[in-house]
Amino acid sequence: MALVQWVFRLLVVLIVSQSVCVMFFYTLDTHSHGDALTDSLQLLRCARLRRRFSVLTPAKSLNMKKFSQELSDFLNCPYKQNTSEQQFNRMRLQYCCNATHSLILTKRNTAVDHIITYETEGKRTYRVKADLHKMLPEDSPWSAGALGLCAVVGSSGILKNSSCGRQIDSADFVIRFNLALVNDSDVGLKTDLMNINPSQILTQYKTMEQDPGPLVERISVYGNSSLIIPAFAYGFCTSPSLRVLRVLQPIRPQQPVVFFNPHYLRALDRFWKWRGLKEPRLSSGFILISAALEMCEHVHVYGFWPFGTDLQENPVPYHYYDQSKPSPYMHRMPEEFVRLLQLHSQGALTLHLQPCHTP
Repeated sequence: MALVQWVFRLLVVLIVSQSVCVMFFYTLDTHSHGDALTDSLQLLRCARLRRRFSVLTPAKSLNMKKFSQELSDFLNCPYKQNTSEQQFNRMRLQYCCNATHSLILTKRNTAVDHIITYETEGKRTYRVKADLHKMLPEDSPWSAGALGLCAVVGSSGILKNSSCGRQIDSADFVIRFNLALVNDSDVGLKTDLMNINPSQILTQYKTMEQDPGPLVERISVYGNSSLIIPAFAYGFCTSPSLRVLRVLQPIRPQQPVVFFNPHYLRALDRFWKWRGLKEPRLSSGFILISAALEMCEHVHVYGFWPFGTDLQENPVPYHYYDQSKPSPYMHRMPEEFVRLLQLHSQGALTLHLQPCHTP
């Protein structure tokens, strides 16, 4: 009888042990298949969103709530850099516009007595005199694809509390706009090229010939960065731009002042108009992103967000450093943005719209 009981208990233990093993195996296997299914669905969703944003949608027809949700989801997808797209964009921009040789006025592309036609005023011209020609750089300092990783830093309020400063400063070449304030936490400190708007000179530095101190103090924050000005975009731009050049060249020769070449700007305007972007004038940000696509190996774009709320529907100031409002007449920032998003979805550039993760 004792033997029978012992055998019975042994059978019970074996049956229970086998049941536990089967349940354990089943649980692990089902969990594994569930993860694989979830991953596959996420990959399909990311592929669908990538296709969605690679097709151009006019900004004025966007449903902002749906757009923000889809864009937020897309930004959580793994980013796919596409070397072929980068090379394709570089080649077509070189063919149409050639920023390497034509972005700025130089002694090489502009002779004494050369007649400059203004970018936006086709009947207005300017004859290059010897004193201006003497102050032009010999040649462009930037060649196609040679600048490595470039960070183009816009001024949108989404950069406030973004913690992107360290990431921006790690770039090989940093482009900024309109004498924007810098800080090490959100936007970084490094600057290699700074765009100056001539209207800033007219309003903030009217007396720079008599007292260059305030302007010198402002630009010295940017180290030895080049200063680029659209001196021949409109007629009113020329005088303040020439004054900046003449004041700063003897005081800070290590910080070159260069002028956009209106020939390049007109060619770039035609390039984007042919692709449906119609506005009175491209923004300086969009111009220099286009140039960066040609001259940089990789382009990372920060602080370009033209809408009044962020992806979580929180209010966003136009600039991260002041309370100014956008001009509704000059630029079509939302239309420029959807083209940047298209380039991002194609892997041609990297668009940063969320806070940066710091190590």
